[in-house]
Amino acid sequence: MMSVSVDGFMEGPDHDLSWHRVDEELHWYFNDHLRGMGAFLSGRVTYELMAEFWPTADTDPESSPPMVDFAQIWRGMPKVVFSKTLERAEWNTTIVRDVVADEIRAMKAEEGGDLLLGGANIAMTFLRADLIDEIRMYVHPVAIGEGTRMFQAPDVQLDLELAETHTFGSGVVLLRYERAAPE
Repeated sequence: MMSVSVDGFMEGPDHDLSWHRVDEELHWYFNDHLRGMGAFLSGRVTYELMAEFWPTADTDPESSPPMVDFAQIWRGMPKVVFSKTLERAEWNTTIVRDVVADEIRAMKAEEGGDLLLGGANIAMTFLRADLIDEIRMYVHPVAIGEGTRMFQAPDVQLDLELAETHTFGSGVVLLRYERAAPE
């Protein structure tokens, strides 16, 4: 699950996400989807960005109702952060040093909901290991010109089938793809 600009960037320079068009409608949609997950998986950078804000977002009087709701979802959700350098993680988070395909497949087979993967670098690692079944791309009606590309691996070819589209009032469009069946 990733937000992306129309020109293919997940974030601007210095991890800038100010261009995201996440209004209350879209945020409630995210929350409704995410509350049923089995765990959130991310790389270190994404985890640190999330851990910097969400643990206490519901105590901020400026937080909107969907932000309060997501803060509670995020804190309670089991999280796995893939990092070779992170020394400690809080908020129901396990640090894993390496992506081991068989271990990820075992996690995917467990009961309890789908696994949500977030982060550009870790997504490429998962793609190379053939561990991604579905991509939810939220295309924001903004071109930002530079930043971190959504797909950074020119050596990976991924055959997908469009499974769903949804247009939000903000102009954001969900493109949900599933892995194409092998021929």
